[in-house]
Amino acid sequence: MLAKLNMSKKFNLSRSALYVALFAWLILNCLPILWMGVISFRDYIDAFSPSLSFNVPLTFANYSNLWIDNKFYQNFYNTCFVTFFVVLISLSIGCLAGYGLSRYKGRIGFILLLVALAFRAIPHSTLLPSFFTMFDALGIRNSSFTLILVLVSINQPFTIWMLRSFFIHIPTELDEAAQMDGCSSFQAFFKVIVPVMWPGIVTTGLFSFLLAYNDFLLSSALTNTEMMTMPAAIANSIHAESESFLMQGIAGAVSITIPLILLIAIFQKQIVSGLTQGAVKG
Repeated sequence: MLAKLNMSKKFNLSRSALYVALFAWLILNCLPILWMGVISFRDYIDAFSPSLSFNVPLTFANYSNLWIDNKFYQNFYNTCFVTFFVVLISLSIGCLAGYGLSRYKGRIGFILLLVALAFRAIPHSTLLPSFFTMFDALGIRNSSFTLILVLVSINQPFTIWMLRSFFIHIPTELDEAAQMDGCSSFQAFFKVIVPVMWPGIVTTGLFSFLLAYNDFLLSSALTNTEMMTMPAAIANSIHAESESFLMQGIAGAVSITIPLILLIAIFQKQIVSGLTQGAVKG
């Protein structure tokens, strides 16, 4: 009995220590974001004053100058436009290719996956000069559709690999049962397989979203100021030799972070379910 009590005390102490460590880790990760949010409502002098003080006036001038005067809403629209079509195209191709490769047992499918993985491993910076030269010669460099094409081509191998890993854990008996009930191959895929795969599709879509939403290198190099997405526009503000532009860049960093937090909060259950999809058996 005494041994059980000692074991229980050790377990409780270990669990308490784990909670304390997780809480400390959470504070360390959230503190920079919270502090950035605080100083985004301050003037430059108050934000970077040597004395730490919370008794300073708050102002919305940074957000007003960013969104209205500098037309940051245009960069927000460009980001939404590019991100939407990157996710849509990547998932459409990735679902069909991932499903087909998960059901194909030949050696060619494995070779295609290796080629796709090798292409995905190439750094973006090594591909940028060829993209820049080719699109500039064709006269389509400063275009959202060009940026979408490049982001889809870079993201597609990862999407196919990830969706294939989800599809491969769905038993083929579901396909056969649907076809025995009168469904064609496409009907079985859309009516039976896709609903089962929905958490995995949401998880893969989120990673595709993050790639397009957070892209800086390609957007800044392949588009002009009017067609830039938010990360590239924010970087231009932060590197500008002006106190006003620096504060606008901080306000833009807060603005670009809020949609990500909301997205994770909304799709949290689907993301967790999708990440554990591989453990599900038919």
